[in-house]
Amino acid sequence: MGHADLTAVPEIRRALRELLRHRAEQTCTDVAELLTTELVTNALVHTDHDAEITATVGASRLRVEVRDFAADHPQLRLPVADDGTHGRGLVLVQALADAWGVRAQGVGKSVWFELDVDGGGPE
Repeated sequence: MGHADLTAVPEIRRALRELLRHRAEQTCTDVAELLTTELVTNALVHTDHDAEITATVGASRLRVEVRDFAADHPQLRLPVADDGTHGRGLVLVQALADAWGVRAQGVGKSVWFELDVDGGGPE
């Protein structure tokens, strides 16, 4: 997905919702969709590169990774009140994820988060 492909974000949300349909509580699914949207949007808006999204669900945990091909690591910053909606993505990830981080990955990086899933269907 490239920089101009922000229109693909709803499709990514639908795919994640389907993945979690029988495996997680609705609240977890809602948070996963929000955080995934933030990370994908950040990757596309702040780089001129494509992004790859991987979501893995285990018995009790969801892990979503968004990989881009830019070397710059994202900076967690407190949003400024008059800055519209900019600067809140990583703050949301930090506040809502059970774990999150950034991992260098060859050319580029992966920004990931994990959530506990409570609705646990079969793995």
